[in-house]
Amino acid sequence: MKLVLDALESLGGKPVESLSPDEARRQPTTADAVGKLLRAAGKGDAPAPNVTLTPLQIDGPLGKIPLYVYTPADAGKDPLPVLLYFHGGGFVTGGTLAYEASIRALASRSGAIVVSVEYHLAPEHKYPAAPNDAYAAYLWVLAHAAEFNGDAGRVAVGGEGAGGTLAAVVAQMARDKRDKPPVHQLLIYPILNDDMDTPSYSANALAKPFGKAAMTWYLTHYTAAPTDADDAYAMPTKAKSLRRLPSATIITAAVDPLASEGRAYAYRLQKDKVAVSFKEYAGMSHDFFGMGAVLPAAREAQEFAAERLKRALRSQATPATPATQRAAPNRPNAAAR
Repeated sequence: MKLVLDALESLGGKPVESLSPDEARRQPTTADAVGKLLRAAGKGDAPAPNVTLTPLQIDGPLGKIPLYVYTPADAGKDPLPVLLYFHGGGFVTGGTLAYEASIRALASRSGAIVVSVEYHLAPEHKYPAAPNDAYAAYLWVLAHAAEFNGDAGRVAVGGEGAGGTLAAVVAQMARDKRDKPPVHQLLIYPILNDDMDTPSYSANALAKPFGKAAMTWYLTHYTAAPTDADDAYAMPTKAKSLRRLPSATIITAAVDPLASEGRAYAYRLQKDKVAVSFKEYAGMSHDFFGMGAVLPAAREAQEFAAERLKRALRSQATPATPATQRAAPNRPNAAAR
């Protein structure tokens, strides 16, 4: 992990909180740092060859929404389950390309088609633009999955960072609107709360690549008013109840300000009778999940996520009959590696 962070620093990036959104979007990413390490080792950085990519565009509340459909190359002719994926970047930066290593790993390991959503970013499009785009993409996949050989009866949602937030929000919106729920929600170090007085914020305020100052910057750009963060569709922890939500897999990184809120959300889901699998990875920083090319812990996290997805998708789990293994969120370190 330290080698990746050192490589990122060597690329000359500046703290996001010192930049404008446009400048932040041009900064080197952790994916760039991984690529640098791979090239230095003579391994190259070509994407996994066992996944094919098809770009699409759909209509959304604010105009066109690009989608990228990643299909396992050995999929066969039968319809495949679908993971609707939302990238990270604090609602302001990021995109499918920056998170493609995660997407390809999930597609190849889970055997599901992964549909990545290029939702509108803040501050040009502040809250609730991103959740509205995310939900529009979800409804579109339910209605059109057959067009890319997907199975509309087996659709999960997932994402990293801000994308994990959107996955949790889509699950809540489907419940609240009484639409067909996702089969499962995969939340990888999600942003779930605006409380910055948690133990993990105190311990990791200066963490790299993502600390307290950066989170303040992202939320300032994301919301139009401070009261927006009181809405459950902005910060999912604010929901009055988590009952009747789909089963969940939650992954956190120990060296990340967001670790406490991920753990707390797992507690609440379990308390509200939702099946939860939870793991926190010791020594790992935010954004580690997609670094499987250089981090064994990332490969383990990818396999953990893929196995939970396969269980839920294979059994066509619903909130009433969740298929994921129920883990004990109050002992995350026992499961961490």
